[in-house]
Amino acid sequence: MDAIITAAGKNSRMINDFKRMDKTPVHKLKLKIEDKEILIHTIDHILESDIENITIVLGNFRDEIYGLLEDYGLTKKISVKYNKDNDVGLSQTITTALEGCKNSYYLFAAADQPTVTANTINNMIEKLESSPNPDNTISILARRKTGWLDSAEGLGMPFCCYGDLLYGYLKDENDNLNPILRKMIKDNVEFYGVKAENDLELLNINCYSEYLKIKEEIEET
Repeated sequence: MDAIITAAGKNSRMINDFKRMDKTPVHKLKLKIEDKEILIHTIDHILESDIENITIVLGNFRDEIYGLLEDYGLTKKISVKYNKDNDVGLSQTITTALEGCKNSYYLFAAADQPTVTANTINNMIEKLESSPNPDNTISILARRKTGWLDSAEGLGMPFCCYGDLLYGYLKDENDNLNPILRKMIKDNVEFYGVKAENDLELLNINCYSEYLKIKEEIEET
């Protein structure tokens, strides 16, 4: 299985937090935990899993993020794609990644998910591959219930599924993922919620306080 990482967002909440603190904004993917940037933690965990190949999609701040990948020699290990237009929703970022290569299974992960472990990624892969109908199944990090789900409320990345299944829902949309996932479950796409290895995996990093919470908890252990 391959992976698609989305790293094309506007970083607007983090920028606003830095401005409120009267500090020069830093892109959230470049903020450090244990002396390593958030993006690099995310990539490292995926590389440690059973994923074979990685594609990252860039949009806003593309040069800055590509430069970070270069600093770690990662442009030789992963493929890079670019949104044609920076001002697009997450659905179009994933569509960019899938164009020309929809007939495979993928892990879909956000670049700002440094706490999702290789073990959890492997659990999602295993649940998809062992499901009765993998072409019509999404294995996803559970945020409420685990096991087979009857609702997509609150769900998002990371998840694993067949590329062509997701592409069919995304290609004409320009939105965030949750409403699309809700539509999929109404259409009887099967969802399996994989239990998080720890509570940190369920935290998102959108604002500075969320970053500090994760940084402090990781660095205290």
